[in-house]
Amino acid sequence: MLPTVLLLLLALAPTASPSPASVAIRRAEALKKLLEVFGMEDPPAPPTHSKQPPQYMVDLFNTVANADGVTKNPDILEGNTVRSFLEKTHSEEMRFLFVLSSVAKNEKILSAELHLFRLWPRVTDGPKRQHFCQVSVYQVLEKDKPDTPGGKKLLAARLVSLQTSGWEVFAITPAVRDWTEDESSNQGLLVTVQNREGGPLDPPPLQFASGRGHHESKKPMLVLFTDDGRRGASLPTAGFPDLKPQAPDLPAKMPVPKLGRSRSTRSLGRLQPCQRHPLSVDFEEIGWSGWIISPRGYNAFHCKGSCPFPLGENMRPTNHATVQSIINALKLSEGVSSPCCVPDKLFSINLLYFDDDENVVLKQYDDMVAGSCGCH
Repeated sequence: MLPTVLLLLLALAPTASPSPASVAIRRAEALKKLLEVFGMEDPPAPPTHSKQPPQYMVDLFNTVANADGVTKNPDILEGNTVRSFLEKTHSEEMRFLFVLSSVAKNEKILSAELHLFRLWPRVTDGPKRQHFCQVSVYQVLEKDKPDTPGGKKLLAARLVSLQTSGWEVFAITPAVRDWTEDESSNQGLLVTVQNREGGPLDPPPLQFASGRGHHESKKPMLVLFTDDGRRGASLPTAGFPDLKPQAPDLPAKMPVPKLGRSRSTRSLGRLQPCQRHPLSVDFEEIGWSGWIISPRGYNAFHCKGSCPFPLGENMRPTNHATVQSIINALKLSEGVSSPCCVPDKLFSINLLYFDDDENVVLKQYDDMVAGSCGCH
């Protein structure tokens, strides 16, 4: 009998406040679950020194997302991941090598681009001054003998003006697909500059910025567009999200009717009709601001409120919810509850961040923001 009494006393005793150790364990478990939502096992380590992301990636983020990271138009990106890789060899020659070890095996390669910054051309005199030259990009097949037959494969070639400077972009998708299938086949890229007829130019009037001797913002870069196959729920996601509170909205401090003390605060909240409420996610507070570039946080929103009979159009009920509401109100069947207030439209968000190799990644995550709420 004594053990039973002890168990009863323990059950009736006031719950002790959680210890710091249990709070830390709980927090670690919650952050691990959040990392799973973002498709990661562990958070990437912040860059070892202050590092600026490539301007192209920043501009792409601003094109795809608003300041909170919410997707402006889901059709801008073909896949859900864009990776950037800076050239690692810092060679003075027109040879470029990119390490792609951070690309996951489940990522489908959609397209790949080589971004080269074209420097101002050398000034040449004489009647044979060139206005255009031919730039060719090759996949290197034989590292030590690229100029032998079978030593390289042409990926892209076109005429480039010698009158300006700026970025040139070349499609190199076949090479990157080869490299991701067989990492040992990655012998890099070779870029050549010739005259319009394909003849040699000595010295070449056109030069591209290399990893050595030029500002980091002009370094050669490989941009990879992929899709990891992750998809969210089949709720409507199209259209630009209106992040203003959805109607019907109630005042922040609405008058509350006087009720008996037995009514809990939670039940007071359920008297409000189903609507969307703010839910702030702050990456700095979570401890992720060291590797996330943009956004610093976002408003996920959450749905709360009651779905009383009869359901109005402003509660965006489904036909099933309307029938369930009627059955519940008329007590036609036992155990049938009233419909629930849940998101009925979800939007994706975009993260711009440094991965473990300090490459900058733009990734799109489905179903991260409650766009609107309804009774379901």
